[in-house]
Amino acid sequence: MTEQTNVLKRLKTDHDRQRELLDQIADTSGDTERRRELFKELTKELKSHAAAEEQAVYSEMLADPEVSDETRHSVAEHHEIDEMLNDLAATDMDSPGWLQNFKQLDDRYRHHINEEEDDHFPDFAEQIDDAMDKEMTETFDERKEAEKKAAEVTPEKAENAKE
Repeated sequence: MTEQTNVLKRLKTDHDRQRELLDQIADTSGDTERRRELFKELTKELKSHAAAEEQAVYSEMLADPEVSDETRHSVAEHHEIDEMLNDLAATDMDSPGWLQNFKQLDDRYRHHINEEEDDHFPDFAEQIDDAMDKEMTETFDERKEAEKKAAEVTPEKAENAKE
């Protein structure tokens, strides 16, 4: 399939929402209710998106030699980003370290989703037929909803957080 599939459009829609959340958090300062709520929403969004993407799309793409390397690369980045989120959750939002770590997360995550959209998705689209697309989209939506309900902001122990 050469045009962008429904599942990939769905992932792009999530990425756009995540970019908005990153921008909104960047406009906050200190340990405020707004920053805490936005960070909680971002964390749930990123964790549920990653879990659903891995189950619905990456599990299929890992089995395809044409795209398995880039898929493994994206899975590794998901784990890296998850660790960064956990470190942020363990850091005092009033500290300069929080903002510095947030900026690193922001840069890392934007790199990840831009790489997916620009490099991986066109390759994935060539491997996904209509039946796969339908199944992947349904799986993604179901898994994301379930994961989002269960997702928590999980801080590392403060002494283990990277400053």
